[in-house]
Amino acid sequence: MAKKQEGTKSLNRLALKAGLFYVISQLFVRGITFLTTPVFTRLLTNEQYNQVQIFESWLLLFAPVMSLCLWRSVERAKYDVKERFNAFTSSVQTLSYLSIAFFSLLFLIFRKPVGEFCSMTDLMLVIALLYTFAHTSIYYYQRREKQMMRYKASTLFTALTVVPATLLSVVLVSWGKGAGYGEHLVILRILGYYVPMILGGFTVAVLMLIQGKKFIQLQYWRYALKFSLPLIPEVISIQIMNQADKLMVTAMAGDYDGSIFSLATKVSYVIWILEDSIWNAWLPWMYEKISRGQEGEIRPSWQVLMHGFGVFSWYLVLFAPEIILILGGKNYAPAVYLIAPMVTGTLFRFYSNSYTAIQNYYKKTGFVAVSTVSVMFLNVFLNYVCILLFGYQAAAYTTAFCYLVLLVMQALMEKHISGKQLIPLGNTLKVSCGYFLLCLLTMISFGFGSLVRFLIAAVTLPLLGRHFLPQLKSILTNFRK
Repeated sequence: MAKKQEGTKSLNRLALKAGLFYVISQLFVRGITFLTTPVFTRLLTNEQYNQVQIFESWLLLFAPVMSLCLWRSVERAKYDVKERFNAFTSSVQTLSYLSIAFFSLLFLIFRKPVGEFCSMTDLMLVIALLYTFAHTSIYYYQRREKQMMRYKASTLFTALTVVPATLLSVVLVSWGKGAGYGEHLVILRILGYYVPMILGGFTVAVLMLIQGKKFIQLQYWRYALKFSLPLIPEVISIQIMNQADKLMVTAMAGDYDGSIFSLATKVSYVIWILEDSIWNAWLPWMYEKISRGQEGEIRPSWQVLMHGFGVFSWYLVLFAPEIILILGGKNYAPAVYLIAPMVTGTLFRFYSNSYTAIQNYYKKTGFVAVSTVSVMFLNVFLNYVCILLFGYQAAAYTTAFCYLVLLVMQALMEKHISGKQLIPLGNTLKVSCGYFLLCLLTMISFGFGSLVRFLIAAVTLPLLGRHFLPQLKSILTNFRK
């Protein structure tokens, strides 16, 4: 018994240390790209800024489709292949590359209609395809390191690619604007950021092949395909839900309204960075707890995360006018009324992760896909109807609603699979609806001055600290040890 308790403590300490440093590094590295938003909104016109956002939206769709989502199998494979984990990762990466090469050939053969549909020039399409190869390798590498609860090499790699890429893109756009190449700023922004990322991704691909020493392994390919193929509709659906509103607003309302919507999305990206970083740090610990039969330890820590991100979402809404002014200036002022539904929609998506993770752990990936695809179609339909009836702002609310529907469906699926719910759905719905209502009511404060909102924050911050600090005390104690 003592040995088992010591093993649990050791796991908790390792997970805490790796997770904390992972979160800090992700916030630093990924936050850099967010902090450059005020620079690009002022260097680029509204239309050019939106064109870059649309290009990035297509990239987020290319990677999961062309790679067959095989990188999703990495997290679960650790518990099946054990000491052959590196060989599994390098081998399955090869299969993803073969798939991407096939899609790339098709896209290049039909580059004219593809370019017109995606609003890309030939050069932009080539960059997009090369980045899909490179970014897929980055997916594999980061998931492998995360699942092994390692953070140093992954953090260093990310810093050595993202930081130079971000700085180079700023330098090129600034130079282009000053030198009179205003019509070429979009391609300068894309070249500056994505070329370093492509070089870094291919470097990691070679490194994983050297470490894994497996280029082809049919056994691993079958495992990855069986696990990941059912997830392709789910991943595509999530990305369509994430990107369809921007694409549809641009198509139905124009580039200017699209730029307003895109900037508001950047604010929701703040909480997404935090949520994604902490989730990716927390997931390996959660899987280890399930594999050891210690599910009871999961719920208390998840409650802290739920309320912590709920409060952070509310603070983003509270200071939305100031945030939009800093990020985009007065040109983007209408974006302030999109923040509440966007950040709470992101919150609902984060809450649903706790249910999809269980389905993935038990390899019931087909169930995940069914609910996600259904909600994706609902989202596209509601976006179209509501944008026509109420204007482009409606897309933010329809997406938030659809993420809430997805949360409910995933929770019901989890109960169907395992016969229980680690996180009770009733409690999750109360928390979700409570924060959504709070964020909507907070928009009333936009009619008052900044001083009122700062007073609200000053009054509530000590109360929240009093509530959360005792719950964090044990975590900090373990970290000090």
